[in-house]
Amino acid sequence: MELDEEKFSQKNISNLIRNILTLRYDPTQKTTLPVLKPNDFISTKNYDLNFIENNLKNSIETTLESTKNLTISLSGGVDSTLVLGLIRKTLPDLKINAISIKFSDSPDETIAAKKIADFFDVEHEIIDIENYLLDLPAAISIIGMPFWDIHWYYIAKNAKNKSNFVASGDGGDELFGGYTFRYSKFLSLIRPNSSPLDKIQAYLSCHERDWVPDQEKIFNSKTNFSWKSIHSIFQPFFDNTLSPINQVFLADYNGKLPYNFSIISNKINQFFDVKPVTPILDPKLISYASHLHSDLKYNPLENIGKIPLRKLLTKYNCDSLVSKEKLGFSVNTINLWNSIGKELCHSYLDNARIVEDGWINKEWISSHITKPDLNVKYVNKFLGLLSLEIWYRLFVTKEMNSTTKLS
Repeated sequence: MELDEEKFSQKNISNLIRNILTLRYDPTQKTTLPVLKPNDFISTKNYDLNFIENNLKNSIETTLESTKNLTISLSGGVDSTLVLGLIRKTLPDLKINAISIKFSDSPDETIAAKKIADFFDVEHEIIDIENYLLDLPAAISIIGMPFWDIHWYYIAKNAKNKSNFVASGDGGDELFGGYTFRYSKFLSLIRPNSSPLDKIQAYLSCHERDWVPDQEKIFNSKTNFSWKSIHSIFQPFFDNTLSPINQVFLADYNGKLPYNFSIISNKINQFFDVKPVTPILDPKLISYASHLHSDLKYNPLENIGKIPLRKLLTKYNCDSLVSKEKLGFSVNTINLWNSIGKELCHSYLDNARIVEDGWINKEWISSHITKPDLNVKYVNKFLGLLSLEIWYRLFVTKEMNSTTKLS
């Protein structure tokens, strides 16, 4: 098969496949967010909760000064709850519609979201998604990247009928220490004399759902995979004088946020003609939060993060409505695999173009796809391969239509 050499060089495809199938993002892509460096995480800012609150309010006022209604993606977590509370307090007359997604056979966050919506007196709509992968070709055609975590597609698709503005709590985890389920593990794996490579390997082990033990066997030689090339991405984040937890904050900020979440939401927002409202990602707040001392964001003794944001929730008397634990991505991938994922992977990967063109190892697919009770790591990897195959057929071989439904 011939490639469109103008858009897809072998090097670009190799980087994309290697990075997304190992990290779930590709840092060689362009991002609209500022890239932060070690100096940005040196603690120089005094703790000032009023500054954080006022900056969030100013961002909201500036973005929404000309609108009369708004849609917000409401998960029931700290970030979206706080953004909703700030919008309600800052613009009390604004009509707000909250949207929550309920995924089939998955943890249900909509119950908590409904309580939060009622507390702030906003309309609440629950979108039931029976087959999460149904519109995957349409979403990938919009994003232009082989991502399968496409919940924002369903949010924006439904939001566009209610408002031109869609709010979210994006950035709270990366800027204020929300990934507590990884921090404690990372800190337990390193020692005072750990080398940068030791810390990189510890960091990657805390992202164990993103790769599998036989990761290198997924790829053919054409992809040019090596762990050394993956480690080199993280070298600047861990080969510096920052404290270990600030090194993690630096790596987290420069990871999925700019090169996955932001790319997905920006492309989808543009397609559905909705404008994002992301007050936590205001440039002034990004700079302020990164320079805050780590202890002001994350308490390692109690393993609680996002301390300033939680204090603002307490100020608004709604802290009891949200969990202290990070729930994570709410699609149960094992159930998704058993219901339709395995069948779809057989359909598209048994004669995969990414195998025919020499990128992916067919033996790896064959050795795992028929296993009963497949581990969640491998389920995630197969869903990644399914997305890659669809992306390849859409953009490289151009034999697939974006209107194709996966059912």
